Amino acid sequence: MAEQRSPHHLPDVSGLSVAVLGGTGDQGRGLALRLAMAGHRVVIGSRSPERAQGAAEELGEGLAVSGAENAEAARTCDIVIVAVPWDGHRALLESLAGDLAGKLVVDCVNPLGFDSKGPYALEVAEGSAAQQAEALLPDSRVVAAFHHVSAVVLLDPGTEEVDLDVLVLGDDRDATDTVRALAARIPGVRGIYGGRLRNAHQVEALTANIIAVNRRYKAHAGLRITDV
Repeated sequence: MAEQRSPHHLPDVSGLSVAVLGGTGDQGRGLALRLAMAGHRVVIGSRSPERAQGAAEELGEGLAVSGAENAEAARTCDIVIVAVPWDGHRALLESLAGDLAGKLVVDCVNPLGFDSKGPYALEVAEGSAAQQAEALLPDSRVVAAFHHVSAVVLLDPGTEEVDLDVLVLGDDRDATDTVRALAARIPGVRGIYGGRLRNAHQVEALTANIIAVNRRYKAHAGLRITDV
């Protein structure tokens, strides 16, 4: 009989490098900062390598953060986080399918619209941004995670611990365990398995509710999962 793996098992990911595509935006820079602070080599990706390098330098000295064009960032790192705006999601992934082959790709994109009533979830033909990534990247392992992380909190040098659970969704257990472990490298954060990739729509859409909470209460709210 195969040995049962504990649901709390986390692999050692301390030596893995991370690319953040769209890393010049607030969420991307925040994730890059916290993962670099945790000791990872991080490459910020952008269409403009100069802009990417500038964003890396703004994060501060003493961190293993550099900038590169998106394709180079994707090719040279073990894990690739996709943090681009939704309207550029499809085009970016289509252009990088070869560079992302064999990679663990973490999609944290939230397809949202905004109108006079506030944020709302957009319909995605594939079901979710993560499923669109899966369809466009048949040779990659796609995981959905980091949707509800406040960029303001991540970028705040006065915040030593981030009070947050990160829901991690995917169909490959080794891949989801790796991303759970990566999330846990940020002090205060837990990575919690949240189901198969087909359930990513609900998680992406929940971001609209969290934005509404933040606007009403002037907060930077996150999620905690109880009894786990």
